[in-house]
Amino acid sequence: MFWQTTRFRIDLRRPQVMGIVNVTPDSFSDGGRLAGTMAAIRHCEQLLAQGADILDIGGESTRPGAAPVSLDEELARVLPVLDAALTLGCPVSIDTSKPAVMRAVLARGADIVNDINALQTPGALDALARHSSCGICLMHMRGDPRTMQRWPQYDDVLREVGEFLEERLRACLARGVEIERIVLDPGIGFGKSVAHNLDLLRRQRELLSLGRPLLVGWSRKSTLGAITGRDISQRQAASVAAALAAVQSGACIVRVHDVAATIDALKVWAAAGLARG
Repeated sequence: MFWQTTRFRIDLRRPQVMGIVNVTPDSFSDGGRLAGTMAAIRHCEQLLAQGADILDIGGESTRPGAAPVSLDEELARVLPVLDAALTLGCPVSIDTSKPAVMRAVLARGADIVNDINALQTPGALDALARHSSCGICLMHMRGDPRTMQRWPQYDDVLREVGEFLEERLRACLARGVEIERIVLDPGIGFGKSVAHNLDLLRRQRELLSLGRPLLVGWSRKSTLGAITGRDISQRQAASVAAALAAVQSGACIVRVHDVAATIDALKVWAAAGLARG
């Protein structure tokens, strides 16, 4: 399988590692450590040196309870980092749900739009359908970041996530978006309990029936803290284990903070000849 993006046709026969670059003062994982433009650019370079295949830049926190930021603020955070990242020779993704941000970053040459709202915001699907080749990640989320973790309930989380992703995939195809541009994300931690997240991991292979590659993000999330008793700064081992489990269950892209450790784990997985199936 391949993922078509603005500048790159990404070969997904080898698992791809997407490095997280949060240009926000209130990220759950790094507490604003990369909020400055130069710090974020240096981090992009460090992630690539560690082996990241893709950079994912975000200017608005999506942690549980996070408040939205203005359009102008998000653009001010993201655009300078995007401009620098585009010179580094790798696919660059922008994590946003705002159509105006999507249009702005695509005009600058961004390769991928990674939308936690799966292009449901009015104007979002229009913006991406008009682009000839940018990559798209459609993610499942129940509610929004301010409310999603209050009382998440499902009759069958895998079935409901799958039905949602299939509907959003069909919406894109109906607008003429080529299927090779689209990957799907079950949205670990977005409107889901610990039990829901673990059920999604156990049954993740069932989502492969949708016919598109899966992008999965477990890195440092609260479910790992609930399992291990570790705080965010101590979840590297759990994050790597979850990423490897996701790949073993068919994920083609893992979105991570700890790139070097994840790359090492995947090298061992590949050397052992373990098949994803």
